[in-house]
Amino acid sequence: MTAPKKHVYRTNFTLITAFLVLITVTLVIAIFVSYKLTAKYVENEFTSKKIEVQEQTIKPYNDFFQIKIPEITSYNGFLDSASAANYASTVFKSYPFVRKVLFYDIQIGKPVSQVVADQGIFVKAVYRYKPKHGKVFGQKDMSVANDDDFKQMALKLHNFINVADTTRLPSQDEIFRTFYNVNPDKISYLNIPRREDIKIYRAVLKNRKSQNFGKQNMLTFSLDPHFLKVNNTHPELYQDVTIQPVVYDPLDVEKEKIITEVALPGAFSNFKLYFSSERSHLNREIDKRYLPIGAVLFLIYFFLVLISYLIYRNLNVNLKIFKLQYDFINNFTHEFKTPVSVIKIAGSNLRGDGELSERQRKHYGKILDEEADKLNELMNKLLSFTQLENRSIRIKREEIDIQHFVKGYIDTFKIKYPDFNLKYIMDNVSTFYSDPVLLGSVFQNLMENAYKYSHPGKKELLISIKQDKRNIVFSFADKGIGMDKSEQGDVFKKFYRIENQYNQNGSVGLGLAFCKELMNFMNGSITVNSRPNEGSTFIVTLPLES
Repeated sequence: MTAPKKHVYRTNFTLITAFLVLITVTLVIAIFVSYKLTAKYVENEFTSKKIEVQEQTIKPYNDFFQIKIPEITSYNGFLDSASAANYASTVFKSYPFVRKVLFYDIQIGKPVSQVVADQGIFVKAVYRYKPKHGKVFGQKDMSVANDDDFKQMALKLHNFINVADTTRLPSQDEIFRTFYNVNPDKISYLNIPRREDIKIYRAVLKNRKSQNFGKQNMLTFSLDPHFLKVNNTHPELYQDVTIQPVVYDPLDVEKEKIITEVALPGAFSNFKLYFSSERSHLNREIDKRYLPIGAVLFLIYFFLVLISYLIYRNLNVNLKIFKLQYDFINNFTHEFKTPVSVIKIAGSNLRGDGELSERQRKHYGKILDEEADKLNELMNKLLSFTQLENRSIRIKREEIDIQHFVKGYIDTFKIKYPDFNLKYIMDNVSTFYSDPVLLGSVFQNLMENAYKYSHPGKKELLISIKQDKRNIVFSFADKGIGMDKSEQGDVFKKFYRIENQYNQNGSVGLGLAFCKELMNFMNGSITVNSRPNEGSTFIVTLPLES
């Protein structure tokens, strides 16, 4: 039997080892591939997330362009130097990138002295505003009255007045093409006239001698992108974000740095956002993002290792069960073989030719009777255990007189084992309801074990009975050989046998397992406390009533 066992162990170990090698190799590949994918994803984000940074950086510029500048229209062309100064003050305060504002007070159709005209549109006055020490510094400056900004806007306005459809509002495209002039670092804006005003302006331009005239306001904003606040919304990707001219291209770029860029829109179109990061900075971000992925991979790996361990343990348990069953068959065979051999010998002697005395016949008859009882007891125990496992036994609950019940078993065992010192004590309990036959089987097994596993001269057993709340507790305390703590949980397993000098023959490992099954069947419990060479105490707990 030795060779097959080694073969089973070797096969199991090889399979488990192969499985562990497979999942380990898979883990290494998964770690490598997932890290590379994470690195690629972070590098792609480095390239793509710059748009978000750009949007957040130019958000104030967009607010200025789309909200603040169109406020000029609400004045309907009646801004003067004072109100223009107040407006410029709010602009400088909210938008630091606006560094200068030119206010053009424009008159349409009727010329006045000391004005500059273009296409019948005249500049009455120009005021320059600048921020200084938190305040607005303004002065009149007619030197820029006829500059290109004014000429371009005057031409646009003139053409719009001549062709505008006054039956509808101008479209956004018409507004942008006519009333805005966006150049690098500069935005010019004319207030949008009402449809009634356009009709008047058209008539005035056709008849310039008319006493009627129109008023318009034009403002030119000089911008400096270096006063934009860079809003780096992804510091995990970009270490340094700066505003640079579009032509900026450093000749000496460090190899350990990675860079990207994106152009600014509108009046800042001649500038760009320049992004740069050390390679180590991105590596830290890659490691940070990879950490949970790696943790999940290792968790899966350890889960698979745990499964491998459970499979291996299950195989070992099955092997141990096989060994227990093998030992059971050997022991059971031995248990049958010994009585059968004795019966055969006694039978042969009885059949012999020689005459037997009365004493010899009684002796052989006693032997046959005892050995037959042993066989019958062994068969009954195995049959009862099978019936218990299949739940084919019914509990017959009767009122049991505890003292009479216990004393009966003690008297029987004193007759059977004269050297067995048996005592019992009772504490405030006299009767309870249970199955006397099944309980008797427990008593018989525990008392047999107490005698069997005790040293000669120390064959003692004290049975204590007491009530604990709604339960009755039987304690069987002997002075036997005891057992290690590691074996106390296994003694109730089927076919389990403790290896000792008292257990080499005559045990199949069913007695305590049978008691355990009986207790489970009777809604009770059985436990053991034991120390080697000091003895064991088996505690049986049953409900007082059904």
